[in-house]
Amino acid sequence: MDQTLQVRQAAADLVAAFASNDTARYFACFSEDATFLFHTLPQPLLSRHAYEEIWAQWQTEGFAVLACESGNAQVSLQGDVAIFMHDVATHIRIAGEEHQLSERETIVFRRQGDRWLACHEHLSVVSPA
Repeated sequence: MDQTLQVRQAAADLVAAFASNDTARYFACFSEDATFLFHTLPQPLLSRHAYEEIWAQWQTEGFAVLACESGNAQVSLQGDVAIFMHDVATHIRIAGEEHQLSERETIVFRRQGDRWLACHEHLSVVSPA
C-alpha cells in the first residue's frame, strides 16, 4: 500500500476510535511519547499517559464523544514522518450537555515498523469567517 494511503488509513482509524468513544483503541493509535496541544487546555500534554489521565478525568465528569467526522484531509510525507491536517466536526457531551465543535487539527505520524503512530496532535478552534 502507498505510504500516503497508509497514513490516511492510520488517521481514519484514529478518528473512528475517537468517534466511537473507544478509549483503548483511541490511545493505541498514539506512541507513548506523543505530545498534545489542545486549545481547551492551559498547557501542552507531554506524553500519552498525561492525556490518558486527563481523558479519564473528563469521562468521570460526564465527557463522551458522540460523533466525529474528518474532512479536507491533506497528507505531507517527510521520510518516516507524515503530517496529516484536516477539519474536524465533533459532537460531544459534557456533564449532560451536548456540543457541536468545528476544529482544525494537525496530527504528526511517525512510522514505527510497519505502523504509522501519531506522535503529536495539535487541535485549534476554527474561527467564524
